[in-house]
Amino acid sequence: GICNLALTIPARLIIGMLLDRFGPRITYSILLMFAVVPCLATALAQDFNQLVISRLLMGIVGSGFVVGIRMVAEWFQPKEMGIAQGIYGGWGNFGAFGAEFALPILAVSTSFFAGGASNWRFAIAFTGIITAIYGVIYYNSVQDTPTGKVYKKPKKNGSLEVTSIKSFWAMIVSNFGLIFALGLLAWRLEQKNIHFLTLSQMYLVWLLLAGLFIYQSYQAWQVNRELLTGKKTYAPSERFQFGQVALLEFTYITNFGSELAVVSMLPAFFEKTFALEHVVAGMIAATYPFLNLVSRPSGGLISDKFSSRKWTMTIISAGIGISYLMAHFISSSWPIPVAIAVTMLAAYFAQAGCGATYSIVPLIKKEATGQIAGNVGAYGNFGGVVYLTIFSLT
Repeated sequence: GICNLALTIPARLIIGMLLDRFGPRITYSILLMFAVVPCLATALAQDFNQLVISRLLMGIVGSGFVVGIRMVAEWFQPKEMGIAQGIYGGWGNFGAFGAEFALPILAVSTSFFAGGASNWRFAIAFTGIITAIYGVIYYNSVQDTPTGKVYKKPKKNGSLEVTSIKSFWAMIVSNFGLIFALGLLAWRLEQKNIHFLTLSQMYLVWLLLAGLFIYQSYQAWQVNRELLTGKKTYAPSERFQFGQVALLEFTYITNFGSELAVVSMLPAFFEKTFALEHVVAGMIAATYPFLNLVSRPSGGLISDKFSSRKWTMTIISAGIGISYLMAHFISSSWPIPVAIAVTMLAAYFAQAGCGATYSIVPLIKKEATGQIAGNVGAYGNFGGVVYLTIFSLT
């Protein structure tokens, strides 16, 4: 479960930079077609290690969300940004409901191909094939911007161009947080009962991550060298504070990070708590991502219509905390419908928070939306990795 999320962290940053340089059409099409590789690798896996590797690769596909954020920003006005981004993200996460509901049924209904056993291999391979086909359709169906509108690219590539020295150091700290999450995963994969990595391999991964952080920091210095050496200052109209990005990173930890973790553990939670069949538990757990269809767009719409996007975010964040505390008390003595209702209440606030977060992201600096969306999105996966690591240890 953690491996599904891990490589999305660096992939979102890389895809964000490629997106700002090459545009949504090419970037998204290649990523969608690549999805067939990890899906087939998962379907053909013969042992635990092969499954871990294939799931790590699957995390790269999760970075595709960033592409649509930039594309939607090109096609909609700022006053419509919340509802537009909410519908995009909501339908994307609604796909998780479709998967949780439909794939177990597909696996069971094709069991005659697998000697009577649940045919999960076919179900997962099928999703990869469908996604690759859609990648071709996407490439032949879209354009990056409305006709006559120029696709704005950042002047420099390799890192986010910030507009103050304080923002530069805030960005370095932010980059370290993402490296830390990957190091945490490496540590978890070395622990007893897993032993995917040996102790020496874990140290090697940490060394490589340290090298990656140094390289990232060097790239950031290269892109922002004129600012840091005092040779360049930015006009007030061009300035933004990285603190704005950091605040949205933390809101995304609380909303999308928790959503990723809950979606990963909820089927097993219902199965064990209420002694349900696996397929039934999966269908009940699917109520959580199902709500994305309305909750994420509603978060964006409220942010658009309410007088303050900041207060919208604050109130929704409080709702996330209260509803998860309620869900904490769910036990086998609860009626299942009440447990589902509390789960969906938590789902509503978490998903509305995602919509409210991405109603703000494209408004910070238009030409760097891909990189900013990548940073914020990566912190959602940071949250998922941290929450699931805590869950796996307790």
